[in-house]
Amino acid sequence: MSITETALKNHEELWPDYKSRATKTDPELIELFDNFAFDEVISYGNLDTRIRVMMILGSTIACQAHGEFKMMVNAALNVGVTPIEVKEILYQAVPYVGIAKVVDFIYFTNEIFTEREIALPLEGQSTTTPETRYEKGLEVQKSIFGETIDKMYEKSPANQIHIQKYLSANCFGDYYTRKGLDIKTRELLTLSMLIALGGTEPQIKGHIQGNMNVGNDKETLLSVMTQLLPYVGYPRTLNALRCLNEVIPE
Repeated sequence: MSITETALKNHEELWPDYKSRATKTDPELIELFDNFAFDEVISYGNLDTRIRVMMILGSTIACQAHGEFKMMVNAALNVGVTPIEVKEILYQAVPYVGIAKVVDFIYFTNEIFTEREIALPLEGQSTTTPETRYEKGLEVQKSIFGETIDKMYEKSPANQIHIQKYLSANCFGDYYTRKGLDIKTRELLTLSMLIALGGTEPQIKGHIQGNMNVGNDKETLLSVMTQLLPYVGYPRTLNALRCLNEVIPE
């Protein structure tokens, strides 16, 4: 195989001494993919290794990519992502991907942590109580999306206002207020998961604006979309790019 030195170096950084069985069964595919993902694509953008791997890890949950997720958990730990950060990526996925799809990934992670002698449970990261989750969640929600949140409440039919309250108390109050990841990283992760899910263009546009509001500029968002491309494919990436250019025109 003719894998470039750059691709080999970048692959080795994530998985030292890893020997893929696919190099024997599918050598042409490995050559094509590794040269693209670990040389061409990695050379683009402004993301450091940790953030890049965290975004890819989040996307594998949304894609339901069991094998790739396990690979990426180990890669994340190998490049300095902390066990708490890995767990917070999983927890952040729950309100967006759904617990039915996330629970298997929690078990996979626990198995990997046990193999690596990482003691469980990890230190708790919650900062709210049942009494404060709505208020604190609404505060975070407004800090990201501003007056849009008031408009969402105003426009909601009376028989659907409970969903808006769930968003504030649960999605933001229970998850965004947690320690372990800052708001800028959580918003990038949310966007990565939405892109990987597919069919979420209205939410992608909302969270592109949310990312801009918390300090993630267009260059950063374009870098994330580029790094996700080898893992989520061209259709989802092109849809995300269209949303990006509609929200933040060139």
